[in-house]
Amino acid sequence: MNKLMPRNKSKKPAQVAASAPAPAGKKKAEPVSRSIAEWVFNIIILVFATSMIAQPFVIPTGSMEDNLLVGDHLIVDRMAYAPPGSISEHLLPYQPVKRGDIIVFRYPPNIKEDYVKRVIGIPGDRIHMVDKHVFLNGKKLDEPYTFHKSPYIDPYRDNFPGATNRPLLPAALDMLEHHVVNGEVVVPPDHYFAMGDNRDDSSDSRYWGFVPSENIKGKPLLIYWSYEAPTEDLVDYNLRHFVDLAQHFFTKTRWRRTFMLIHG
Repeated sequence: MNKLMPRNKSKKPAQVAASAPAPAGKKKAEPVSRSIAEWVFNIIILVFATSMIAQPFVIPTGSMEDNLLVGDHLIVDRMAYAPPGSISEHLLPYQPVKRGDIIVFRYPPNIKEDYVKRVIGIPGDRIHMVDKHVFLNGKKLDEPYTFHKSPYIDPYRDNFPGATNRPLLPAALDMLEHHVVNGEVVVPPDHYFAMGDNRDDSSDSRYWGFVPSENIKGKPLLIYWSYEAPTEDLVDYNLRHFVDLAQHFFTKTRWRRTFMLIHG
């Protein structure tokens, strides 16, 4: 302590030195920089936590109509299907993927794209279709959520797996070659068979194969906003889309769908 005491025994100089204020610029710089750093840190944590728990998603195509419409903006629960740990399984509502669940997943042929479909078959299930009707493990499936908008029967689409003259992706060809038993597709372990509710106009597992479990990102919870817009504007937000929003936000917003819950 003695080393911190001034050599001059006079109290006045010591009092003057102690009470002399720091330069104004230096005194203000530290709190401002610290405050900015704290805000930046908090924003980073918020964005990271939000992206890990929930994620916005927009429906760009009509494959899930009329349940999910083009222009529906969804909140996706990314924790629903996360693999539970020894402690977290008792704290968070983890659940296995079930038949009938609507899922958001990375499109297997191009994982940079996200798709939304309904799970029809889980590992071990046997699936085939007869005249647009799905048969699951030998029984006709009751599907009140489906819509059929095409009056004709397509040999492959509606009597799956059947003969087709249309090109299929390699994963679909592999599915037909290695996972068909007695005229039924058998879903392999850690994979799922997914289809769109707009059954006659859906690019789904019939055409590009199974959904690997690691591709599943989560399940949609609710529609937080729905806006009537063409697919090309939703896939790539262009200037035309922003002009359209400025002109027609109130008239093209589907207000009745705001905060609508999504049920599997």
